[in-house]
Amino acid sequence: MVDIRKAVFPAAGFGTRFLPATKAIPKEMLPLVDKPLIQYVVEEAKSSGLQEIIIVTGMGKTAIEDHFDTSFELEKLLQERGKYELLKMIEEVSGMVHFAYTRQKKPLGLGHAISITRNLINNEPFSVFLGDDIIDSRVPAMKQMIGVYKKYSTSVLAVQKVPRSDARLYGIIKGKKVAPNVYRVLDLVEKPKGTPPSNLAIIGRYILTPGIFNALEVTRPGAGGEIQLTDALKILIQTEEIYACEFEGARYDAGDKLGFLKANVSLALKRPDIRADFVKFLKGLKL
Repeated sequence: MVDIRKAVFPAAGFGTRFLPATKAIPKEMLPLVDKPLIQYVVEEAKSSGLQEIIIVTGMGKTAIEDHFDTSFELEKLLQERGKYELLKMIEEVSGMVHFAYTRQKKPLGLGHAISITRNLINNEPFSVFLGDDIIDSRVPAMKQMIGVYKKYSTSVLAVQKVPRSDARLYGIIKGKKVAPNVYRVLDLVEKPKGTPPSNLAIIGRYILTPGIFNALEVTRPGAGGEIQLTDALKILIQTEEIYACEFEGARYDAGDKLGFLKANVSLALKRPDIRADFVKFLKGLKL
């Protein structure tokens, strides 16, 4: 069994749901309390034991690269002013893991974004993180999934139960439970229009075998001319088993305005430096 070492972060989208804020700022750099969205997900990857982050960027995304790069001027200024705690924080951001970048020149979908990382993956199993999904958990969600991968040595999808009325918003699996919180995937449906096969929705964490690249090569464009990862997984499942991990933790859809606000409130309440004053403020609101 080959260990999971690499993580792909698709980050080439325009973030249209957050316009006008994202006209000049990448959606991935919007702050949750005091850290950008993408940093939370990179920290999850590091805490899960991953060693290399491959970020798929697009036009106007240089702020992501700058954030994880060394800032000599800022570090020098903080040192001169004796702000050593802030200096340590900045140094930790740039030194977390090894970063590599590749550009998706056209917005052709999640499947296409993953396909262009093939040469960087180098025929290894790898993970995929969608930065919109912030998962707050005692054990990192990806680390939970890696535990499933170590048992079955094949692709693993993160899933979460959702109301059946919301199933039309997600990719949904049809699965057979084989262990606590683990399912063998029998089928996948992207945003089902009729009765969904279950209430287990695919959430933005994946472990994929190199076989996904061959599947993506023969995946036809779907709605909007985009290559859908779910469609490629439906092809892959014909030749390889796929499992799903129902992770433990609170998930926030930070790609949605309401989900983004919920994430900010929930994470702020976990901060000992601001919790007391924030609770006082919330209790004082006339709702």
